[in-house]
Amino acid sequence: MKIIFMFLLSLGILFNSSAQSGKSKVRPKPHRIVFQMVSKDTADHNAMVRQLYNIKRLSPDTRLEVVCHGPGLTFIQKDKSLVLDKLAELAAEKADFVGCEFTMQQKGIRRDQLMDACRTVPGGILEIVEKQEKGWSYIKAGY
Repeated sequence: MKIIFMFLLSLGILFNSSAQSGKSKVRPKPHRIVFQMVSKDTADHNAMVRQLYNIKRLSPDTRLEVVCHGPGLTFIQKDKSLVLDKLAELAAEKADFVGCEFTMQQKGIRRDQLMDACRTVPGGILEIVEKQEKGWSYIKAGY
């Protein structure tokens, strides 16, 4: 009887350990994350790019959107951003970059001054609110 018990116990341990190792091969659940970029600080821009790459590496199917308004519009401005080449790569991987038309109007910024792979919305804050109402997670970028 002890032999049968030990055999069954060994089988249970074996199946449990193989099930545990199989969990690491399962793709992570895709997320939907909207970031609010309000900083003109290039250190914040570099940190945002690193975060976007890290998320894409860990969860490739995650949908990402970065809404830029106020001073954060410099993140996607052709003549001010230091990370445009990386943003273009991320946009090719389906990251969405958005500029606020209120900010553009207030600062006299034309659409052609923004990166080609971005879109604009009438109000950046409302874009974020609408994403949250649809179940997107919200992260504020920068300080």
